[in-house]
Amino acid sequence: MASFPSTTVLLLLISLNVSAFFIAVSAGTFYEDIDIKWGDDRAKILENGQLLTLSLDRACGAGFQSKNEFLFGRIEMQLKLVPGNSAGTVTAFYLSSQGPTHDEIDFEFLGNLSGDPYTVHTNIYTQGKGEREQQFHLWFDPTADFHTYSFTWNPKHIIFYVDDNPIREFKNLESIGVPYPKNQAMRLYSSLWDAEDWATRGGLIKTDWSQAPFTASYRNFNTNACIWSAGKSSCSSSSSAFIGADNSWLAPELDPRGVEKLMWVRRNYMIYNYCTDSSRFPGGFPAECQAASNS
Repeated sequence: MASFPSTTVLLLLISLNVSAFFIAVSAGTFYEDIDIKWGDDRAKILENGQLLTLSLDRACGAGFQSKNEFLFGRIEMQLKLVPGNSAGTVTAFYLSSQGPTHDEIDFEFLGNLSGDPYTVHTNIYTQGKGEREQQFHLWFDPTADFHTYSFTWNPKHIIFYVDDNPIREFKNLESIGVPYPKNQAMRLYSSLWDAEDWATRGGLIKTDWSQAPFTASYRNFNTNACIWSAGKSSCSSSSSAFIGADNSWLAPELDPRGVEKLMWVRRNYMIYNYCTDSSRFPGGFPAECQAASNS
């Protein structure tokens, strides 16, 4: 992961196809980058702005959002999930716009009984419609230490990453009539909340409130992205050539090594894929399921 001075915002010139953009790169403190939106003292910024925690008790959970909105970029955070018996809890980490036709790119971490694996639930909404769930288990204990979860979002595709391993790719398939999130700016949101009616084994395992408060921890919020503000993007057209830092998020497709990693995760750790659930789609699978990269 790149390391930048805590208050620095750098403008870098990069190229995508024949255009180039100014990209805002930021790795500030949580005081600078995040607004706590609900939960009162259940959300805390600690260690001079380098650590954030969300807690859940029987009364309430907590949540925050990024100060900035983004329209394309790489957005990442290190999380340490709720340890022990986390059944019934959900730690959500996602990008979203607002309104009934919103776009959304979701990580949701579904808690479980002690010793059982977390379920990583992913979904993509376009123009208010989701139902594109894929679920995975992880190849490590996400409660023992911090791990990096990130989104790469550009006009060509969306990739979900866990510690730089791609776990899911959703390509722009507008050419076959599949809506793609490209016109609505999104903020980063995260929350910790109780979903015992569905989160763990379909709601069979309930939240054990004797274990409360449940706490998830966050650090190293990094963005390499186009910031949307006052109806304009920080990414402006330019004829200048590529210079500067890692702008691999602009790549229109995964490289061969990335494809290999993606297929390894799918073979070994995918536990649900909407594109193979015929009971949900008796009239036929969604159009994007016909494309190998999304199926």
